[in-house]
Amino acid sequence: MKVIKEIAELAQTYHETNVQITIGNFDGVHNGHREFLARIHDDCQKTKSKFVVITFIPHPVQILKAHSGFLLNTFSERRELLSACGVDYLLEVDFTRDFSTLSPESFLEKFVFSFQGIDKIYLGHDFVFGANKSGNYSTAKMACETKNIFLVLQEEFRLDNQAISSSVVRASVQAGEMDKARSLLGRPYFISGRVIKGQGRGRQIGFPTANLGYDKELMVPEKGVYVTQTSFKDLIYNSVTNIGINPTFNMGNDINVETHLLDFSRDIYGEEVRVSFIKKLRSEKKFSSVNDLIAQIGNDVESARKYFANL
Repeated sequence: MKVIKEIAELAQTYHETNVQITIGNFDGVHNGHREFLARIHDDCQKTKSKFVVITFIPHPVQILKAHSGFLLNTFSERRELLSACGVDYLLEVDFTRDFSTLSPESFLEKFVFSFQGIDKIYLGHDFVFGANKSGNYSTAKMACETKNIFLVLQEEFRLDNQAISSSVVRASVQAGEMDKARSLLGRPYFISGRVIKGQGRGRQIGFPTANLGYDKELMVPEKGVYVTQTSFKDLIYNSVTNIGINPTFNMGNDINVETHLLDFSRDIYGEEVRVSFIKKLRSEKKFSSVNDLIAQIGNDVESARKYFANL
């Protein structure tokens, strides 16, 4: 997949005569997105077309509403997930307040119709664009008709009679409902980051942890203890992960993600890992003593071992 950061790059990187395009944020690249993208990819395969996705960095909500702790994946992870869906070209438009004032017609002319050889444009059922979200399917249809481009409106994708959206996924993650999040995403929810130095208390009490330095723009599951799997250098290790503020030690208000890898003793400070959340075991709790905490962690580890043994 070729990533394009500026429209000006098209002359150097893009030389196609038959393409199909879709536009969206695709945060999380959930099952609804994947089903939509799969249809376009299949059509591209049949018509020998290239598949173009136009998306935005940062997410518009981060600029227009100043939200943080909101994203389901980093932008590099989104690239990875979209590439796996068969996308050939990814245009990442710089979303700014000035950009948000563009009229729908200007957006289409400058950022969409700059691609040569457009055969079809696919829009999601609820896609709106341009200043004040004033552009919609009807706006795009009129513009496409003047250029003899076929416009396709995707129907809403539902799972078990529930609409799938990034907002629904976020609500599941925020509530610690990892089974539901997995069914919506088509994969476990994960957070990636570099292992950073912590307080070393895990090692002192017999349960060393990898402390994850994660992107604070990412959504973190509800505070508590989770059965997880941790990917490191293309290997996957069963693990138990605590999310919270370490109330037993009165560590403050920062949310920490600390993972204990089962049957693992290597020093991985500074390494990149990915923690996939499978099941919530319990909520975060303040213990009256360190010994009580140690006993509970032992129970958590045993619960995780039983979970993996029964798979």
